Amino acid sequence: MSNPSEGNILEKLKELPPERVAEVEDFVDFLRARTEEQRLVKSVAKASEPAFTRVWDNPEDADYDRL
Repeated sequence: MSNPSEGNILEKLKELPPERVAEVEDFVDFLRARTEEQRLVKSVAKASEPAFTRVWDNPEDADYDRL
């Protein structure tokens, strides 16, 4: 175990009926998927910055930059 809270969580899981353990597992899977999705969104946004910079950073829009 890596930390005391992990031990506490495991003890609590052991006390749950099987159907509740399944719910916990589903929730953990949801959290992992959401984390991965957020990581992918950030990666795509970072990768697209150079393309958007050409569109956003132009003399015609310089007046808006000063607002």
